[in-house]
Amino acid sequence: MKAEKHKIVLGDSGYPVMHELFVPKAIFFTNGVGVHKDRLSSFELALRDAGIEKANLVTVSSIFPPRCKEMSRKEGEKLIMPGQIVHCVMARQDTNEPNRLIAAAIGLARPADKDRYGYLSEHHSYGETARKAGDYAEDLAATMLATTLGVEFDPEKAWNEREQVFRLEKTILKTRNIVQSAEGHPKAVWSTVIACGVFIF
Repeated sequence: MKAEKHKIVLGDSGYPVMHELFVPKAIFFTNGVGVHKDRLSSFELALRDAGIEKANLVTVSSIFPPRCKEMSRKEGEKLIMPGQIVHCVMARQDTNEPNRLIAAAIGLARPADKDRYGYLSEHHSYGETARKAGDYAEDLAATMLATTLGVEFDPEKAWNEREQVFRLEKTILKTRNIVQSAEGHPKAVWSTVIACGVFIF
C-alpha cells in the first residue's frame, strides 16, 4: 500500500501503516493529572486523564519531524490500540507534599519550511504556575529552533520580548505549549501531572 504524502494511511487493521523510515507522520498533544496514595498509581491515573493509558509508552527526545501534522487529541486517541508501543515526548512531575505546586509542560516550535525539522521541549517544575511553566517550555523550543535556523536574538532578554522577535521571524511558523499543573493533595497522597506530545506513525 502506497502512502500519499502528508496523509495518514490506515491499513487493514484500521490503524496507521508504519512508515518504513520510522518517522512520525503526525502528533497530538495531551495532558493529565492523577491523585492516589501510591505514587505509581497516581501516574497511571494521570495517563488515564490524558487518554493514553492503554499504550506502552516510549519516551523520546525533542525533534519535531519534517512535514509532521498536528492533530487533535480526539483524532489521535482513535489511532492508538491497546498495548501498542507509542513514542512520545513527556514532561512529568509529582509530589506528596500538601499544597506544593507542580507543573509539567511541553513546548513546540515549528519552522515555516515544512521540509525542515522543529523542536519539542520538556519542562517539569515545582513552585511555578501553569503559565510560567508553559512559557518556559515554549521558550526552550523556540530558542533551540532559532539557533538552528540562525535567527539573531538576545538570549538575555525575557521570553515575552524574544517571543515578539520570533513571531516576526518568517522562518519560524509557530510556537505553542501544553501544560498541566496541580497542587499537592492536602492529605499528603501522591499527585502527578503530565504533558505529552504523542507521535503517530
